[in-house]
Amino acid sequence: MKKIILIRHAKSAWDNPWLSDHDRPLADRGLQDAPIMAKRLKKRKIQAEIILCSTATRAVETAKIIAKELEFPVSEIILEENLYHASPNKILKYIHLQKDSKDILFIVGHNPGLNELIEHLGGKLDNLPTSGQFGFLAKIDRWSEFGPKTAEVWFVDFPKKRF
Repeated sequence: MKKIILIRHAKSAWDNPWLSDHDRPLADRGLQDAPIMAKRLKKRKIQAEIILCSTATRAVETAKIIAKELEFPVSEIILEENLYHASPNKILKYIHLQKDSKDILFIVGHNPGLNELIEHLGGKLDNLPTSGQFGFLAKIDRWSEFGPKTAEVWFVDFPKKRF
C-alpha cells in the first residue's frame, strides 16, 4: 500500500514587494499553522518516508517545520525546482519516479497544481488552503502505478478544520 499526502505550503508573506514570488518566506500565520498541521499528522501516526518539496522559500520552510515536528531528517528533504508551480502531470511524474521501497510520500507544493492533481485523482475540493493536506491511499506496490484508477481519498485537513 502506498500513501501520499499533498501539502500546500503555509501562508506566505507579501510585505516585501521587491521579492520574487519564488523567494517569499512564510508569514506569521504560516509559521503558526505549519507546526499545528504537522502535529495533526503525528496524531494520525503518519510518518513521512520521503518528503519531496518545491524549491520556493515558503515551501522549503513549510517542509522543514513538518520534518522537525515529525523527527524526519531535514537533510533528507528532496528539493525539486520543477515542482515550483508544477502541473498535475509534472507532479505525477515525480510521484512515479520514487523508490518503491518507500511507502509514504509527502509532496509540499503549490496551487493550482495541487488542486488540479487532487481533482484528477478523484478528490473533491474547491481549494486546498495554505497548510492544507490531502491524503490518498493506493493498493499498489509500485509508485509508477499511482494514478486516478488506483488512488483513493484518505483524508483532507486544513488549519480551519476542526480536528
